[in-house]
Amino acid sequence: MATWMWILLVIVALIAGLVGGFFIARRYMMDYFKENPPIDERMISQMLAQMGQKPSKKKVQQIMNSMKVQNK
Repeated sequence: MATWMWILLVIVALIAGLVGGFFIARRYMMDYFKENPPIDERMISQMLAQMGQKPSKKKVQQIMNSMKVQNK
């Protein structure tokens, strides 16, 4: 087999791997977010209400900010 055929085969395999990897990673992230949705202010308000606390806007913002600091 000629050298140019090997080079072409490697390039085609690389492109196919990148495209396949992109779609596999995209599918994985969509499934992950479907099972574990990110926490938003509405969820925090509901959680505080379930614990018997009144969910004030200030309290919700404090919890959101503390979660952002922990994730960094």
